[in-house]
Amino acid sequence: MGTETLTKGMKLMHTNGMKIAISIPVDVFKEIDKIAKEQRTSRSGVITAAAREYVRKNETRRLIARLDRAYSDAETPEDIDRRKAMAAYQRKRLKRNGR
Repeated sequence: MGTETLTKGMKLMHTNGMKIAISIPVDVFKEIDKIAKEQRTSRSGVITAAAREYVRKNETRRLIARLDRAYSDAETPEDIDRRKAMAAYQRKRLKRNGR
């Protein structure tokens, strides 16, 4: 019939998306409506683009936080030895290749 049950009370609509009800401040609604008219798109399109951008930025923040945690740990003696061995290997390769 055009809908598919995802979980209790949630249905995937025939438009290949989720239909949801949200509450937003009037001033935000007016801005979304204005942008939709300027771009000749739907309010759903504007909200979807904004949500995608938010998700992308949040993924970037989470990745940066993971990298910060990984690089905030002090180097172990093994890390130092490994880094020095790699530097020596790279110098040797560069010398062998005439650089």
